[in-house]
Amino acid sequence: MDLTVEQPDSGWVRTGKGDHLRGRRSRDTDPEVKLRRAVHRLGLRYRLQRMVAPRCTADFILPRHRVAVFVDGCFWHGCPVHGAVRVQGPNAKRWADKIEANRRRDRRNTQASEAAGWTVIRVWECEVRSDAEQAALRIAEACGHRPG
Repeated sequence: MDLTVEQPDSGWVRTGKGDHLRGRRSRDTDPEVKLRRAVHRLGLRYRLQRMVAPRCTADFILPRHRVAVFVDGCFWHGCPVHGAVRVQGPNAKRWADKIEANRRRDRRNTQASEAAGWTVIRVWECEVRSDAEQAALRIAEACGHRPG
């Protein structure tokens, strides 16, 4: 049974295999929430979804320390360990282009945030999933905070 359906408006080809990607959250993802809880346990306080540079919103910031945190999904941002090495299927070129555009935007946002005086911490989704406490310690270190 072939579930491939052409979608004339978007140029994307809808497949049954990609249905799980529809409706994905862009904010308050599980890794983001897990990391924020770990950061909070260390005694650090943050604000959510704040603009740190023009057209650049961090997942959360620690305003007192001018630290902006971005939690990057492995697939969407091209994690060197878990990102898709080769995307397959009828939309492969579009996915590869999208992931590369995300990576360019990430570099641009990091540069703009740093130019605006923020320290930028980028955390991969896989880092949070494997050890949220260690990822939180990286943020605490950037803040000059010593837990305990």
